[in-house]
Amino acid sequence: MPAILSSIMSLVNFRRMGQIDFFKKNPIEVQQSILFSLLKKAADTEIGRQHDFNTILSVSTFQERLPVVDYEQVCPVVERLRAGEKNLLWPGDVRWFAKSSGTTSSKSKFIPVTKQSLEDCHFRGGRDVIAIYNDLFPDNALFTGKSLTLGGSHQINNFSNDSYYGDLSAILIENMPFWTHFIRTPSQSIALMDEWEEKITKITEATINENVTSLAGVPSWFLVLIKHILNQTGKEKLTDVWPNLELFIHGGINFTPYREQYKALIPNEGMHYMETYNASEGFFAIQDDLSQPGMLLMLDYGIFYEFMPQDQVGKEHPRLLTLEDVELNTDYAMVITTNGGLWRYMIGDTVRFINKEPFRIVITGRVKLFINAFGEEVMIDNAERAMHEACAQTGALIREYTGAPLYMGTNNKGAHEWVIEFEKKPSDTQRFMQVFDTTLQSVNSDYEAKRYKNMTLDTPQLVIARENLFFDWLKTYKKVGGQNKVPRLQNNREIIEQLISMNGRIDDQRS
Repeated sequence: MPAILSSIMSLVNFRRMGQIDFFKKNPIEVQQSILFSLLKKAADTEIGRQHDFNTILSVSTFQERLPVVDYEQVCPVVERLRAGEKNLLWPGDVRWFAKSSGTTSSKSKFIPVTKQSLEDCHFRGGRDVIAIYNDLFPDNALFTGKSLTLGGSHQINNFSNDSYYGDLSAILIENMPFWTHFIRTPSQSIALMDEWEEKITKITEATINENVTSLAGVPSWFLVLIKHILNQTGKEKLTDVWPNLELFIHGGINFTPYREQYKALIPNEGMHYMETYNASEGFFAIQDDLSQPGMLLMLDYGIFYEFMPQDQVGKEHPRLLTLEDVELNTDYAMVITTNGGLWRYMIGDTVRFINKEPFRIVITGRVKLFINAFGEEVMIDNAERAMHEACAQTGALIREYTGAPLYMGTNNKGAHEWVIEFEKKPSDTQRFMQVFDTTLQSVNSDYEAKRYKNMTLDTPQLVIARENLFFDWLKTYKKVGGQNKVPRLQNNREIIEQLISMNGRIDDQRS
């Protein structure tokens, strides 16, 4: 079976790489074609009639007629879809809803997942990861073994017995074609378990004797599983369990803080790491050149892209750009129109273009995840780069972290406070924070200005987290497993105070 499947996939991949090459060379034309196809298909829906999609003949008219929206504005229609109404945002009914991890809001979001978005976006994205990998490494042996995907769970939606919700990863597992069961592990019943600790035990039992050649999931949660597997098997390296492992397809969070840990656990020169940008709202980008961090923006998945400059965020009538007008090395909030029925929807992520021929992006953060209590405008990308440099210079390894402002008081200046759970603590925590602070100043001129002679911002403060603090927080707030994660940055102290309170006074070490 693997040999036959490999031959079939090779033929399919060859054809697909030609299509990818086409949109690389004709990005503007492909994107415009996508938009007008979406408008035509949804013309007889409620939103199509409301905005008269049949008479929209240009991108500018589309932008003038439809407002930019976020989930709060879409939510009332989503609730109607969950109750079983049809033809509201997209033709037909919607049976699946991807439940967001809720990193920017305590309220869960339920993103519609249509048949078209499953087939033409999410599943095509998964197939394209393999197509691109095969193109990069034609002598790979992926299909001689199985892929281990670490996802979430799903359950019946309370609004209707005909509609379901869960993590996107679980929805994909539930709807995968039958033949994928020959090349993936563990079984569907285990993969969709919702009790995390029992789930990793069952996954370990089911997979340690399999020939696993690839992994797919969120790096932080996979580390938990890997360490559990090594503990149960008595092995020191994952290559001792799965000697033919060659690929980790990762996404959800920045891989940089985890890269050295993975290299130590998988000491294999033939091991490859591919980043993907796959959210509940759609599959957006794939790393197609492993020598650089950028990901290729996938332009033919039934998604039309717009990009909002940072200074336009929050304005009543923001200015948005299409691909032909974006600039390199500028942060944009991404706005999408999709075959999942999202129209000019701001997903909350910020991206930066590092290449325009073809269009490659890096994820720089979240619109709502930043620290800007004093005008310093610190984004996740800034913090990740500073953490990486601090680790490199002090030999530290980070498991998890989060940062928030310390507000000014009568006798103290403002500052930033960072709660960090180390996999390997630095020999000198003061040196770690000095490097972190200096690097953050070098990559963010606004932060540098506020730190000048400690006039506005004082030196950053460190709280060393006890072991498993972040896991315990996630468990307490019912966010364990799947695609859930602790926000890296907050502009208030709600979450960081919860973490510090759970950390305990003995381990509460401010530097």
